[in-house]
Amino acid sequence: MRSTPTNFALAAALAAAVGMATSAAAQAPAADREKCYGIAMAGKNDCASTGNNSCAGTSKADFDRGAWKYVATGTCTNMEVTLRDGTKRKGSLQPIRG
Repeated sequence: MRSTPTNFALAAALAAAVGMATSAAAQAPAADREKCYGIAMAGKNDCASTGNNSCAGTSKADFDRGAWKYVATGTCTNMEVTLRDGTKRKGSLQPIRG
């Protein structure tokens, strides 16, 4: 069978759709996971709130207020990190403001 522009376009569209579905599945948390903001080390985040950084592994600072990581459900607000200035902060279920 000869490759035609139509076959190529169809194959490319199918590959893109499969790639998007696979990517979405990889991003979806298990039922026992939740997003926890402000606890990820630089480059170790799972994603970020809008306008903060692009996504997985792109956080440039430790404990970025808008970057999140998946953690076991019910554990986020009990997690505590020590900031550069020595103060401590707990994880948050929402992006940390201010």
